[in-house]
Parts: sequence; structure tokens; C-alpha cells
Amino acid sequence: MSAFLGIPPAVLTDSYKPTHAFLYPEAIKVPLIIFFKGGIFGYNGDKEDTRLLFYGIRYIIENYISVKWTLQDVELAGKFYATHNVGYSSFPFPKDLFLKFIKENDGYFPVKIEALPEGTACHVHTPVYQITAEKEYSLLVTFLETLITMSWYPTTVATLSRRARDVIEQAYNDTVDDDVRDLTLESRLHDFGFRGCTSIEQSVIGGSAHLINFVGSDTMSAGYYIQFKLNNGNPVASSIPATEHSVMTAHKTERDAILRMIDRFGTGIFACVMDSFDYANALNKILPSIAAKKVEKGGFMVLRPDSGDQVEVVLMALRYIKSLYAIYALNGNVDSADKVFGSDANKKGYKVIRGCSVIQGDAVTIESMKKILHAAKEAGYAAQNIAFGMGGGLLQKVPIVYPKEVCPENDPENLLRVVYDHGKIIEWDDFNTIRERAAKEWSCLPRSYDNISPELKAKISKCLQEIKSRLEMEMAM
Repeated sequence: MSAFLGIPPAVLTDSYKPTHAFLYPEAIKVPLIIFFKGGIFGYNGDKEDTRLLFYGIRYIIENYISVKWTLQDVELAGKFYATHNVGYSSFPFPKDLFLKFIKENDGYFPVKIEALPEGTACHVHTPVYQITAEKEYSLLVTFLETLITMSWYPTTVATLSRRARDVIEQAYNDTVDDDVRDLTLESRLHDFGFRGCTSIEQSVIGGSAHLINFVGSDTMSAGYYIQFKLNNGNPVASSIPATEHSVMTAHKTERDAILRMIDRFGTGIFACVMDSFDYANALNKILPSIAAKKVEKGGFMVLRPDSGDQVEVVLMALRYIKSLYAIYALNGNVDSADKVFGSDANKKGYKVIRGCSVIQGDAVTIESMKKILHAAKEAGYAAQNIAFGMGGGLLQKVPIVYPKEVCPENDPENLLRVVYDHGKIIEWDDFNTIRERAAKEWSCLPRSYDNISPELKAKISKCLQEIKSRLEMEMAM
């Protein structure tokens, strides 16, 4: 049995899909393409950017499409269809077609699916996949559309993550030396979203989409999946030891907690949350008291403010106070990472703190990233001093994306490639190839583009006029 969670594949679709098998006219061959429409991806203050990163089709094909249906699957589904209509009566069930391809096609769904390569950068309205069914199976051409359109979620996460990278890259271009750019840029946005996911599966799908653009992630399920399922054992995700509030408050003092962290992990990179009791006190008094021990160990310490005004708390850690409120809160006594560990000016004239940086990981959005990075630049600090963590904002707070179905004509410049053909699947690109493709293509695309050709617009206009005329004739009858 190929059922997922005990659910047969014949019910892994919207209810109205199986009814279409009784509604479509007979055909020799029916192609159906799907694209994402509208400027949905241009959110977070940048509505003019219509680019997206297409990703996630492989997971769907491998786990849901290229599965072998069995007679038992059909019988189990039949029991459900028998009571799914209004009043728990019998619902339309194309059982004969299912049984036919189980016998004739060894149980594999009888369609061909083509899709853009994983990690392709394109604009909205670009066809991202196409389903083609032939002869009697043309009646099932839309049956798998529900499953495959679920690629909107990883596509949205990948696109959001790439937009965040654009913001950080711009700050790097302005304030970070070119010869150290690649050493830190890919770790500047960290995935903290595992705990808010609806399921382990979502953590894998969304977490892997983020890793197209960055390497920082605490979502180990996604990191493992990519490394050993998609990337030939080559690692993509990385993280560091870090405290949380329960660790800090488990000790008699915050100082004791930090000293234990330094003792265990002080030779490498490690992070400490700093706001368990009094953030200003942690910066002014506790941080200087552990400085010698930290310097002795020789590692790199990351300070995590976690709460409060994002710009204010980050700049407090970078020895900059922007508002009178913050100055009064600190009683005019400003000590922070800059004073404790010192800093050096890079070639562009911006400060780089020695052996220490800050990560803002609470309620981060692209807009708050822009504000923090701008404020840091104004205060004279290089962007490499700041990292970001996103949880719900990365893996859960995604926009509504509307897929659109159309029946296409053949295109001699078709970029879609076959990913499934009546049970046969392709040899997929490894994840490193996907990352390279995304980075290269994203930067080459204009931020916005109307990719509906004049010819297609004319055809659409003609079709709409024909429909209008037909409706007027019907109303006149």
C-alpha cells in the first residue's frame, strides 16, 4: 500500500478534482501549465520586485507523485468516496480510470510532468510546471495539481530568504571589505523556525528552501535532509552552541552561566542571550567581568539581545545609543562589546569589533533588517558585526500565493524539463548546483518584468471578447 499516514493517494487532492474526470470532454492530449500570478512575492516594502525562486518540486515528486498505487489504495479510497457527498452519500469516484492505470502502467499515475529546474529565478506569470495527460487519461490531467501546487510554500520561503540576502548584501557592499565578504555573508540570516512549524515535514521543506541562500540554520531536520538526501553527503547547514533563557536563569548568576559557556565552548564561535534579567546591566557590568576569560580562550562571542526595540538593543551592544530614553536607562554609563573587546576600522572606514558580534533573533522582518543595518552604518559599524535570526517570519509568515492554470500551446523555447513521466523520474541536480543556479539567475534578472508577450496579450483580449460575445448571445436567446 502506498498510503501516506494511512491515507491513500486517491484522496490526496481537492474534493472537486475527481469530479472533473466526469466533466472534461474526450481528448487526444491535454497539457496544463501552472504559474504564480500577481506581485505576491513583492511584499515587505518592495512591491515592485516580481522575482521569485522556484523550489520544492523534487520533494513532491519523490514522496507523493512517483509512488506506485495499489488495488488496496483504490479500495480504501472507495470507502471514503462512498460517504463524501452531501448527506454522507456517494461522491463521484473515477475508480475505473484508477484501476486501469494500475493494470496498464504498473500502478504509476499516467501523466508527464515538466518543471523549471530547482532554484530557477523567474518572474511571476512564468510557467513553473506543466502536466500532460493523453487519451482516456486526459480526464485526470488536473488530479495531481493540488499536490504539485504545494510547491508555492518552499518557493515563497526561498524567495523571502533571497530578498533578505539582497538587503544584507547591499549593507555588505557599503560597509564590509571585499576580501572578507564571503567569510561571513552566508551565515548572516539564521533559520530559527523549526519550533513554530506545523509538522516535521514543513520544517524539512521550508528549512531546505532557506538553505538555498544561506548556510545558517538551527532546523537540523532540513540540514540532514539536504546533506544526505539531496547533496551526496556534502554539508550545507551549520550552527553554533548557544544558550537560551532557561540556561541563563538556571545558574546563580548570569555571569556564572556565561563563564560556563566560555569554559565549554569558548575556543570556537558561541552565542549568549543577554536579556534574561537586565540587558543594560549585562552589557555594562557582566560583559566586562568575563572579558579576560573570553579573550584567554580566544573564541568568538555572539551577543543576543532577544527583546526590546530591535534597533536600540543592537546598537546598545555596538556601543551606540540613539535615543534619550536609552541614555537615561543606562544612566549615561555606556559599556558594550566595542569597549570590552575593542574594534578596528576596515578599508571602507567602518568598525569591526574584535572577537564579538550581535545577533537579533526576535520578530525580525526584512523591514527591521533594513532599519538595523542602516542605523549600524550611520553609527559607523560594518554589517559583518550583525547577524539575524528568523523563526515564524521565515517559515510561517508567508504571503498568499495564487496559482493559475492555463492550457498552453507548444513553446520551442520551453525551459521546463521532465521530472516525472508515467513513473519514471529524472536524475536531480545536487543541492550545491541548485544554490549556484539561484545565486546566478537571481542577480541577472531585472527586479520587475512583464513577461506576458504582446502576442499573448492580444490573444487574451481576443478570447475575452469572444467569451463576452458568446455570453451576450446566450442572454439574448
